[in-house]
Formats: sequence, structure tokens, C-alpha cells
Amino acid sequence: MKGRAMQLKPTRKVIIDTDPGIDDAVAILLALKSAEFDVIGITTVAGNIGIATTTRNAGRILALEGRVDVPVIAGAAGPLSRKGFDTADIHGNDGLGGVAFPDALSQPVAGDAVTWLRDTLHAAETDTVDILALGPLTNIARLVTEYSEAAGRIGRVIAMGGAVHEPGNIGPRAEFNIAADPEAAEIVFAAGLDMTLIPLDVTRKVRATRDDTAMLQASDVPAAVASGALIDAYFQSTTGGESRPLHDPCVMLLALDEALFGCETLKLVVDTGATRDAGALTVSDDGAAVSVALKVESTAVLKLLYDRLKAE
Repeated sequence: MKGRAMQLKPTRKVIIDTDPGIDDAVAILLALKSAEFDVIGITTVAGNIGIATTTRNAGRILALEGRVDVPVIAGAAGPLSRKGFDTADIHGNDGLGGVAFPDALSQPVAGDAVTWLRDTLHAAETDTVDILALGPLTNIARLVTEYSEAAGRIGRVIAMGGAVHEPGNIGPRAEFNIAADPEAAEIVFAAGLDMTLIPLDVTRKVRATRDDTAMLQASDVPAAVASGALIDAYFQSTTGGESRPLHDPCVMLLALDEALFGCETLKLVVDTGATRDAGALTVSDDGAAVSVALKVESTAVLKLLYDRLKAE
């Protein structure tokens, strides 16, 4: 609803499952700057770049905010059953577009992300921990497959991925996160979790301009300055247009204020074939029911994002 004041929501425990990643980094910084989130861990997955780099980047992003309290746990080094993608041409060889971040303040937690997820969910009350998923769904699919009882304790999963009515960004109809591990997406969609998917249909409407990045970098707040530099790097790695979509921050933004989005329950089938349509989503009566965001109040969500990043 336009023009209303957002009511501060009670704090929720969240785990960020991610493959940082330029827009992942902006999304993580948004979460760390938002009092509504108690970030209890970051689990990493190979996606935008290899698992060693995504794990290192998670620690570097936390270091920018001085957060030594949030553990980083490395997860899947590749998809369940196929070869992953390399997007260094977009995200840079370091995954963060060459933007300077400090070194991590602590080492990743020993062990595997899926085991850590199992133990963390078992230690918490049922439905009190949400997962904000910014990359391929490999870790969550493994949790569902290997530890279904623990997966059933998740409060909610909000994931960026897929394209419904929009064309894809890695194939004609396929979006990167789902195409990177279609089998994982199929497992997670069918698991009966409380899940909301945010596809390109929405994220392509949430767009940053050069004026936005200049405004962020003019701030003296580290999260805002870094976010402006990250989005500028995104401009430099892609061609054409006066703005760039902010895909992954939409996950945190929906969790913060779902009224700014419009969701519908759709039955989705994931293409798990070997063509360029692998990862494509089709609405079909044979599919798994998933809540899908299809509308967004772009101006309002961008204001929410920028206000949070610039907050002292």
C-alpha cells in the first residue's frame, strides 16, 4: 500500500544461504543493517563463482560490518548432478567486482553447511528460523533429502530464482540460480516447505541507476559506500541500459515488507533436461505449489533498501 509507514516487525532468526556475488553482497549488507533480522549464520554454495571464493567473500562482507558473531559455513561445491556455471565475467574473478573489502575476521566453521543447518534447526524451536536463499538451492535440497525432519523445522524459505513470464538470463527461459541446479530446485519446490520464490518477473523491476550509486557512495556509511561501488561494478561488467536490476536484495526486502510485493500460488515444473532451457519454469497442474512474487512497488522497495544501507 503506497504512502503508509512501515511497522517494524519482530526480530526473526535468519540463515542466509548464498553465493556472493555482487548483488548477494548488497543483500547481505541489507540484512546486517536491518534490526528485523537476527542473522545466525551464513551458509555458502558454489554458484556465481567457486565455493572457496564464495565462502571467503561471505567472511569479507561480515568483516565490513565488524560482525564476528555470525558464523560462515561452506556448503555445496557444485550442483547435485551437473556441471556448474562460471560468471566471473559479470562478478569478477573475486566475485565482488574488484570492490575492496577487508579480510575476514574469523575462519569459516569447520564442517559442512548441511550438517550445520541440521544441527541448528534441531537446536531451535520449530518454525523460528527462516532461510533467505540467494543462490542455487543445492544446500537446501540436500537438507531436504538427507535430513527431512530438520528441513520440516524451517519457518520459511524466501528464494531468488526463476522466470515465469519473463525471458531467462542464462538461457531462453532459464534464470541463473535455478539453472545452476535444476534438480535441487525441483526437490525444494516439492518438499512442502513454506516457500516464496522471487523470479526475474519482479527483480527486473527493482533497478538501480548511476544516480543511485553516486548517492550511496556519497554516504559516509560503509555498507552504503560498498553497495554503491558493487552496483557500479555491475554496470561495468554488463552492457546497455541506464539501470541495473537488484535481484538478490529483493529476498530481504520481501522479508522486511511483504506488502510491497504481490504473490500468487503457482504450480511449477522445473525443466531438468540437458538443453539451454534447463532450469526453466513452467506453470502446470503437474507442478509443485509455490508462492511466487509477481508484482512489486519498485520505488518503495528501493527507498527501503537505500534508507537501510545509509542508516547509521
